Amino acid sequence: MLISAQYNNSELNVLLPIDKKIMKIYLASTSPRRKQLLEQIGIDFETIDIDIDETWDGQEPAKTYVKRIALEKARAAKSKVHNKLPVLAADTSVVLDNFILGKAKTKEEAAEMLRQLSGRMHHVYTAVALITETKQVCLNISHVSFRPLSESDILEYCETEEPLGKAGAYAIQGKAAAFVERLEGSYSGVMGLPLYEVAEMLRKLRQN
Repeated sequence: MLISAQYNNSELNVLLPIDKKIMKIYLASTSPRRKQLLEQIGIDFETIDIDIDETWDGQEPAKTYVKRIALEKARAAKSKVHNKLPVLAADTSVVLDNFILGKAKTKEEAAEMLRQLSGRMHHVYTAVALITETKQVCLNISHVSFRPLSESDILEYCETEEPLGKAGAYAIQGKAAAFVERLEGSYSGVMGLPLYEVAEMLRKLRQN
């Protein structure tokens, strides 16, 4: 898997220590991947389980959709807390030919998505929303190229059940890493939480 310099520059920046004076935050997600990523950069947080309607109508532009859903998640979580601590939320979509592939619910759905992604470049949009008394919303865009996948590649991967519940039916941090020929953008963004953008949003909050 080739990773462009764009990834190296932005992602390596988050290895610089984040000021420990930054207050604790809430994460509007119970995703193990997002929790792992926040822990990676030393953020003190609590998770909030939220449930919102994430239906895409097939018409709303993908960039608008992910930013809207991230903000709705943050607002839903904010309504559950009774203090002024920041609330962080994110939403990730895999986009091919301006179409959001969504999350695979069955092995059959996963296989069909992977056939579409095989041998092609797609986009991964991850929006991040941070709410305090004000709000910040940003969008990370990554470009991911898959190698051509054989039918056995696809079926064997689907049998692991790793694709289920994943945007675009794959997990870049898992076995699907072997499918990625090239990544331009943010590895953590493709996982579901772009760490450079998160760190910058928290630094901005600290400075205000």
